[in-house]
Amino acid sequence: MRLSRYFLPVLKENPAEAQIVSHRLMLRAGMIKQSAAGIYSWLPLGFKVLRNLEEIVHQEQQRVGHMPMLMPTLQSADLWRESGRYDDYGDEMLRIKDRQGRDLLYGPTNEELITDIFRSHVGSYKDLPLTLYHVQWKFRDEVRPRFGVMRGREFLMKDGYNFDLTKEDALHAYNRHLVSYLRTYERMGLQAIPMRADSGPIGGDDTHEFLVLADTGESEVFYDSEITDLTFGDREIDVNDHAACAAVLEEFTSRYARTDETHDAALFDAVPEDRRRTARGIEVGQIFYFGTKYSEPMGAKVQGPDGKPVPVHMGSHGIGVSRLVGAIIEASHDDKGIIWPEGVTPFHAGIVNLKQGDEEADAACEALYASLKALGLDPLYDDRNERAGGKFATMDLIGLPWRITVGPRGLKNGVVELTSRRTGESEEMPPEQAVERIAQIYAKLV
Repeated sequence: MRLSRYFLPVLKENPAEAQIVSHRLMLRAGMIKQSAAGIYSWLPLGFKVLRNLEEIVHQEQQRVGHMPMLMPTLQSADLWRESGRYDDYGDEMLRIKDRQGRDLLYGPTNEELITDIFRSHVGSYKDLPLTLYHVQWKFRDEVRPRFGVMRGREFLMKDGYNFDLTKEDALHAYNRHLVSYLRTYERMGLQAIPMRADSGPIGGDDTHEFLVLADTGESEVFYDSEITDLTFGDREIDVNDHAACAAVLEEFTSRYARTDETHDAALFDAVPEDRRRTARGIEVGQIFYFGTKYSEPMGAKVQGPDGKPVPVHMGSHGIGVSRLVGAIIEASHDDKGIIWPEGVTPFHAGIVNLKQGDEEADAACEALYASLKALGLDPLYDDRNERAGGKFATMDLIGLPWRITVGPRGLKNGVVELTSRRTGESEEMPPEQAVERIAQIYAKLV
């Protein structure tokens, strides 16, 4: 992609309405535009990041055997009346009527709808376990939508639902999701800490939120500093092995880590004083086990091994895909702009031509662009007739992890400059070596 042809409406000044870093930088980098309060259009650069995150979510969900599908955004109110949540959910739910006067709602979540699908098609324990998920736009009518995509009214979310015969099996599904989520967030360049949380309107006794530590987080969190030393890494876990998944849960949740809603001062005081930490956190996902909360009232039963009908045990599991874009920026930026982790960057590298129109510089940039594309990488070539300072400022603002700078002076010596956005360090090398270095960096992520 050439920047002269790309729709990238960057802003030089900080927007007055943006109160936090991610909102400010997403507007300045031309990633989003507000359509209405808490509702945004995703412009090309923002949309690329959003789709990259969604693809990681899909890969990691299917890696552990969860099946993708898609449910509608509008749901029948009758299903929610069956579960008892239609009147209980509150004003965050957008309730509407169609032209026949039927009550509908714009789904904030999908427990009722997926339970209806399950009860219509599954009747035997032999069809279990089953986990279905989708990535879909949701709507919650926040009283005060703010902070851009961090607290919007419309948002993209992955929500998944497990159906199991027994509580033991359902808790294994809970543990399996925790394993999957740890890997998902680390691939995005994030450390998301699982913390004991409140179930809210979803319900259930077992639930953990995944929070990214950031000064602008909406939740106050209390934790044992040892938990920040934990990484999932590239370990391979047999997700069908109950003991292996339970061991990961124990490893990542045995140390104290709670949101302010479930904070227990007595338990926290038992943590050695030098390890006690308080901070702010951004919620980027949550997992729930709620047993038969929905299957009982909605009649989602299967024939058990003894031939008798039994309600299935369920859980739900969400990742805020659009919110993650903001969370990553909050965790990874500097005063010049965004710093994208390699796993989610909209473009793998930027190419800056210091002298557009110079025959040798133009040819070298075109060759670099073609070489990167041939390797399956996606470069952004700044071929605009702009000053070098403006080009560097744009690249720093949009946060591509690597920049290749090409100019007549360097080409006379047979070199270009490869710069790391995160460290600011630059190194001169032949163009072919710069391409090889970038290819090696991204090969490690596959």
